Amino acid sequence: MQKMTLMQHFSELRRRILWTVLIFVFALVVGWYVSPWLQEFLTAPLLSVWQDGALIYTGISDGLMIRFSLAITFGLMILMPVALWHIWAYVAPALKKNEKKFIFPIVILSPVLFVLGAAFAFFVLFPFVFRFFMELNNTAPVPAIILPSARDYLSFAIGMLKIFGVAFQLPLVLVMLNRLGLLPRSVMTRARRYAIIIIVIMAAVLTPPDVISQILLAVPMWLLFEISVLFMRRD
Repeated sequence: MQKMTLMQHFSELRRRILWTVLIFVFALVVGWYVSPWLQEFLTAPLLSVWQDGALIYTGISDGLMIRFSLAITFGLMILMPVALWHIWAYVAPALKKNEKKFIFPIVILSPVLFVLGAAFAFFVLFPFVFRFFMELNNTAPVPAIILPSARDYLSFAIGMLKIFGVAFQLPLVLVMLNRLGLLPRSVMTRARRYAIIIIVIMAAVLTPPDVISQILLAVPMWLLFEISVLFMRRD
């Protein structure tokens, strides 16, 4: 393969950055038009456990800000795998064959694990958490009217999806450190009990203050930790 000059490298980098920006802008426009559907989709888990429930807008610009926020979220979701692919395509020619075999699965699996984590939060965690909150509010010792803000709810929901998406990256991080020689498998097996404690603490900090949601984050992270150990090279 012919080596590229420094100017050719800059030209290639500029071209890929430009394509990435254009794709994000296109995804942002699409996200603007699909944002009403996204809002309905994200609100469905709450309304499924809250019969005749409704969210309120507390400001005159709430509708605009919600739609813009959802459009950006949609654009970033589309951008993530595209950006990873362009980064891979840019650096791949300079990598050795064994380095390509190591990095390429990470490029593919990272978005997949993020989506799996977000899907787990949406379909498994949300029904438990929202049912817990509704039952807790309905059993308040004083008469109460539940009027959650649409912006607050969507901020909470999207934040939880991001947390679980990032948490599900754990196997990739651990296996990558192992393959780079920075994290021996023996160290991981010896540190298992401490890892479980750290996972429990992280689950308590990142999730709402109820035991169910904490367990629903801690258990998958522990399983992902064990799966990571299985894929690590033996010392």
